[in-house]
Amino acid sequence: MTRRKFLATSAIAAAGATVGCHAGPPAPEPIIDIHQHVNYGGKRDKEWHQIGPARSDAQLLQHQHNMGVTRTILLPAGRPCIRPSTHDGFSNGLEGTCTGNEACAALAAAHSSELYFGANEVPDLENAPQVIEEYLKKGAVCIAEQKFGVECDSPQMQDLYQLAADYKVPILMHWQYGMYNYGYDRFDKMLAKYPNTSFVGHAQTFWAHIDKNCRDDAKKLYPKGKVTPGGWTDVYLSEYPNFIGDLSAGSGNNALTRDPDHARAFIERHQNQLVFGSDCVDRVGHGIICTGWATIQAVRQLSPSKAIERKLLYENARRIYRL
Repeated sequence: MTRRKFLATSAIAAAGATVGCHAGPPAPEPIIDIHQHVNYGGKRDKEWHQIGPARSDAQLLQHQHNMGVTRTILLPAGRPCIRPSTHDGFSNGLEGTCTGNEACAALAAAHSSELYFGANEVPDLENAPQVIEEYLKKGAVCIAEQKFGVECDSPQMQDLYQLAADYKVPILMHWQYGMYNYGYDRFDKMLAKYPNTSFVGHAQTFWAHIDKNCRDDAKKLYPKGKVTPGGWTDVYLSEYPNFIGDLSAGSGNNALTRDPDHARAFIERHQNQLVFGSDCVDRVGHGIICTGWATIQAVRQLSPSKAIERKLLYENARRIYRL
């Protein structure tokens, strides 16, 4: 090779290296949000007519992007009906305006690179398992969100636990004393009976019971201050690897921030069983107004290591939901 050719070749190689070094910022770290809803945040009257504006699909997508979320699971409501399990219609739409299976599946199909959907139905309707199975066959990645006034060990709920095991998908349950999924103090029997089912716990009663003191007052939904370890949630997570904690909503954020020292130890102890969810109704997706954004910041601040942070924000959900 002549000296002139050598210098020319070297210059081209150097230019290529320089371009590569300035190709732009690295891609953001992926985040999976396992808990969001379609048509969220509006109001309905007693006849189930919408009377307040809900978040639009475009606003939902922008909200997720603003949080830094790269993949989202949309959780449908069951069908509107008047019966005790929906508190005579009060809990239709998951106690809001959230829409059902068809809307979630359609929006996920339109944005398949970033959205997934769950399958759901009011559990004590006669054909609930068949309705849910129909959408599982269409690609639903979970059964969720089960937010109805039923006993947690009722035959109808056990049918869904077995269905989740058969399809190898998690089932997410909203635990709220006196309102949804009754009998948290005996739920360990279901965890033991269905070891092949991944149960995802969410909401006030689930997160209140990280604290042992809440056993004496189950009505406490947003306890504050120092946590006494050993509550039912802490025990269930420790004894049953098929139990998962959904960090979403104000209840999850409160559990992380009320006692940071406890939260760090709790995260380290259960690092393989915690997943990020947002479940927030705002249209902004950042700042303190957005619970999901605030929870992401709390996870980053309280995780004992970067590796554990990545588990909570991404890796655990990818594994559990088989994404």
